[in-house]
Amino acid sequence: MDWKQKAIELFNSAASTPKELFYLFTNTLLSLLLPLSFLLLARLSGAQYYLQSLTLNHSSQPFPYVLSLALHINPCVLYVLVSIVTVASLIHGLTGKITLFSESSSTVLQPRLYTAWLLLCTFQVCVGLGIEGSIAAGVYDSDSSFGVERSLLSRTIFFLGLHETTQVWSLIAVRPVVDDTVFGVARKERWVERVAMAASLGSLWWWRLREDVENLVIMAEAKKEQLMDVGMGDFVGWWLYYVTVTIGMVRVVKCLMWMFLICLCRRRTTGISTVEPSDNDDKV
Repeated sequence: MDWKQKAIELFNSAASTPKELFYLFTNTLLSLLLPLSFLLLARLSGAQYYLQSLTLNHSSQPFPYVLSLALHINPCVLYVLVSIVTVASLIHGLTGKITLFSESSSTVLQPRLYTAWLLLCTFQVCVGLGIEGSIAAGVYDSDSSFGVERSLLSRTIFFLGLHETTQVWSLIAVRPVVDDTVFGVARKERWVERVAMAASLGSLWWWRLREDVENLVIMAEAKKEQLMDVGMGDFVGWWLYYVTVTIGMVRVVKCLMWMFLICLCRRRTTGISTVEPSDNDDKV
């Protein structure tokens, strides 16, 4: 019966008031803006590839304004924003710190809060316009997979890197805004928030992201093989994919080192416990 009571206490502490439930829902939903950005950029990259191949085979014709906005203008801003968050996540994975976004234990610093608001609002506008424009252009109606699949190990490492990047995105942009708006002070991250974000990211990954995100790296390789023009967006998408994989590899290496240190400490403690009785026997 003890474990049942502990489970009930944990559930009650996770969501005790409607205000905390609203905080949990808002924080999780806004944290998904980053993986949605990866999904949107992958979809738009595939659409650009199809349109470029059509213009090579047929006479060029002007595209609708919504399609041009979704495929050319919006991704440029989104590539810059995602690159900033990804580089910050790589620095955080290597050093454990984000010097540009210092944390405060009791209050949210105003410069950091203004920067977080700017990043969050820009992400929302870009993702919203990109999804609306791509749906209006019929991008989501077609299959964007090209029959090329990465190995399970590569997908797993990328997912770990994307999870780490999403956590950093939540730390530098989402949490300062939500904390200040809902509670007025900075709050420590709880286990239920991490579980909710990981579950939401895993669902998004299993639903669509695990297959479509590979377009970021496939497009540049496919265009290079077919002697098509590789744009800056294709290169940045290829670069973002492998930087995210690098973040996942850093996380795997850290976990392996942590497990090795634990095993080493256990071996030392067991060695000390076996040596002490023998020393006492020699003295006797």
